[in-house]
Amino acid sequence: MEEICRTIEENGRRQKQHLGLRFDSLYSILEERKKELLQSIAREQEEKVQRVRGLIRQYGDHLEASSKLVETAIQAMEEPQMAVYLQHSKELLKKITDMSKVSMSSRPEPGYENMDHFSINVDYVAEMLRTIEFQTEPLGEEEGDGPMEGSEAAADEDRLDSLEAPEAAEDVGPRQKPASSPHGQH
Repeated sequence: MEEICRTIEENGRRQKQHLGLRFDSLYSILEERKKELLQSIAREQEEKVQRVRGLIRQYGDHLEASSKLVETAIQAMEEPQMAVYLQHSKELLKKITDMSKVSMSSRPEPGYENMDHFSINVDYVAEMLRTIEFQTEPLGEEEGDGPMEGSEAAADEDRLDSLEAPEAAEDVGPRQKPASSPHGQH
């Protein structure tokens, strides 16, 4: 009987360790996927920010050039000699016309700042995790005799139903059979 107790304790420790490793594997998979998704968001965020900053620089340069041109035009209007003013005014008029032709219409489209397309729905995964149960194996013939036969048949039907469900197709890895304890040894 002591041997059975030791075997039970050893099997329990082994199953706890195995269960811990399986959950650690799940944590690792989740962390890796989280890292990948966060990198995707960061990449797009950086691309969008760089594009908008480029437009800001472009608009700033255009504004600065326009301000200098207006300043030059104001100074030209203060010219006391009419002939010099007329010479400069033709040149200024051409520069102002050229400056006004520069298109500054490359604004981001409406909603460009929106990042909602990165939302995910993990409700079904969370539900799957909440309903994790131990895998039940059919009992051997000698253990099948007795008052539990009706509930075992129902459990077998449940297992067959779960195999037909689409969620059952997504397995995280190979499943191992629980270690069997030696029967009839004392």
